[in-house]
Amino acid sequence: MSVSQRTRGRLGPLLVLGLAVVAAVAAGTVWWWTSSDRPAVVGESPTAFPAIDRSALDPAQIRLVEVLEREFDEPGGGPKYAEGVIEPWCADFVSWAMREAGRPLSNPNSGSWRIPGVYTLQEYYEGVDRFAPIGSGYRPRTGDVLLYGPASQFTQHTNIVLTAANGEVTTIGGNEFGEVRIHRFRVADVNDVVGYGRF
Repeated sequence: MSVSQRTRGRLGPLLVLGLAVVAAVAAGTVWWWTSSDRPAVVGESPTAFPAIDRSALDPAQIRLVEVLEREFDEPGGGPKYAEGVIEPWCADFVSWAMREAGRPLSNPNSGSWRIPGVYTLQEYYEGVDRFAPIGSGYRPRTGDVLLYGPASQFTQHTNIVLTAANGEVTTIGGNEFGEVRIHRFRVADVNDVVGYGRF
């Protein structure tokens, strides 16, 4: 038996072991990504929809909160919010929720209610003069859309403000660990916040 045949004979079991390890790591990663028992991206991730004083909201904000509470209680998957398309769906979730609440957005490239990208979502808000860059002094309110750049803890992402006070926001977003999730955090603790799309 040559050296190369002996080496190949020893590599077979090692290759099988290596593939088993890769499969176990992949399964663990998928479990972590889809498990409900993971930490917040930043701040905390409440497991209950927050109490919101609806008497302080206008009718459009109330409709949006009702839609968001319903989706938090009985969420759909990404294709539900993206017209059946399988893609990263945070901006789709924002677009879908706004349409359901009677405040549809308009994609500046297609005219569709669905805006599937964070950059295009920002472009929409800038085009309708409803974009407030971070650092402008704007104070977010219920229904505003928070936009994050690629260097944020959320990566490039977007979600919707449920409550805001004293520099802290509670948001709800789609495609956060593959789910509809709530986060509560101080905006100053997040890197690369781009700004707000005003409701």
